[in-house]
Amino acid sequence: MRSDDTAGDLPRAVGRRTRIGLVAGGLGAYWPQFPSLLPQLQASARRVSERFASMDCEVVDVGFISDAQEGAAAAEKLRVADCDLIVGFLTTYMTASMLVPVAQRSGSPVLLLNLQPTESMDHATFDTGAWLAYCGACPLPEMANAFERCGIEFRSVSGYLEDERAWARIGRWIRAAGVRAAFRHGRHGLLGHLYPGMMDVVTDPTLVSAQLGGHVEILEIDDLRVRVEKVTPAETSGRMELAREVFVLDDSVVEDDFRWGATVSVALDRLVEDFDLTTLAYYHRGLDGEAHERVAAGMILGASLLTARGIPAAGEYELRTSLAMLVMDKLGASGSFTELQALNFHDNVVEMGHDGPAHLAISSAKPLLRGLGAYHGKRGWGVSVEFDVRQGPVTLCGLGQRRDGTFHLIASEGTVVPGPLLQIGNTTSRVDFGRDPGEWTDDWSASGVAHHWALGTGHRVKDLEAVAGLLHLDLTVV
Repeated sequence: MRSDDTAGDLPRAVGRRTRIGLVAGGLGAYWPQFPSLLPQLQASARRVSERFASMDCEVVDVGFISDAQEGAAAAEKLRVADCDLIVGFLTTYMTASMLVPVAQRSGSPVLLLNLQPTESMDHATFDTGAWLAYCGACPLPEMANAFERCGIEFRSVSGYLEDERAWARIGRWIRAAGVRAAFRHGRHGLLGHLYPGMMDVVTDPTLVSAQLGGHVEILEIDDLRVRVEKVTPAETSGRMELAREVFVLDDSVVEDDFRWGATVSVALDRLVEDFDLTTLAYYHRGLDGEAHERVAAGMILGASLLTARGIPAAGEYELRTSLAMLVMDKLGASGSFTELQALNFHDNVVEMGHDGPAHLAISSAKPLLRGLGAYHGKRGWGVSVEFDVRQGPVTLCGLGQRRDGTFHLIASEGTVVPGPLLQIGNTTSRVDFGRDPGEWTDDWSASGVAHHWALGTGHRVKDLEAVAGLLHLDLTVV
């Protein structure tokens, strides 16, 4: 890149926070026998609630239960709360009858926690009451057996209260619950029409609602055109100033094209707000510079700004890739619209990227706006986003669709490494997968992925395993 400055932080879209239902419990028969036990366990439960709140979750804490009757009351509160994940904290031994109703009635995924107070007991000084505070492991097999017999899925994390390894695993389930929530409550815009001939990217909107939840909003290019026509000169100027803060403007940028891109960007924001969109996938072919072609050609700047704010926008009518981008963004990986560019057998890397919108957060430096007299494979002209992906670990995530219509996740972890890159108005990266690039490409193509996917920062396969588990999707790792 031509600048050492990174893109400025853009305000994130305000969405629904992940809602965690928390119920902690233990066997009430212990309380009169060991008076100091219950206060200790309740303090542990408060600490767990605090840790969840620090993850930017909305915590619905229904308190501490001691018997099946209290468990049933807690179950009703959590059913009404419509949580994205139910967490049952096993502070000591408790019967399965206390938690089965919670899991049955909520309809939400269940995570069981066995977090003892410290790494180990002090065997020389502990009496029975002190030991029971470490006895959360005891009921875990009972819960597992009872849940299986009741047809209830669950997952568990065992450790101790301040065990960061355990909290890392818990964090994966929290992030996965956030992805599930984004799909359940999401509104996904599908604007325009399919890029002619791209058979792999065709997606039945009904299958999105059926398998992932949420709603697909079918939009026309006129829905954007009419909003473009209502943008004021002052709004356009303001968006140009924002773009100058976020991007480096290359000498190839034509002022009128920059102004047009800024105008379309303002209208895109209004479109997203009016239809309450979580994601957007778009394409319109156009002809001979007519109004709709100009609107479609002006979307790259605005779509990139939307993506950076946490509203993934993908070109070429790529609904499934916009959803994969949402997965990566919710995992904190900032998924960007990506495809293969070329293979470099000298350096053993796969070169990939895409023209059009990109996630600015993965740029190695301040992203560039480049003026293009033509968009390859598309009609129109204007400004395009160009940057090199930040060096370090990355993960590819695609949402595939099988012959029977079922979706599945496909992922691969690699490392972005330095080297020569194209300067053609695209995002670009050189990814080392630790193997022959030709063999990797063959395996990646055979996985069922389409020719677009999301590229995000960090190694995220463990997170994607949790996402796949909560969404009941298969995960293929290449």
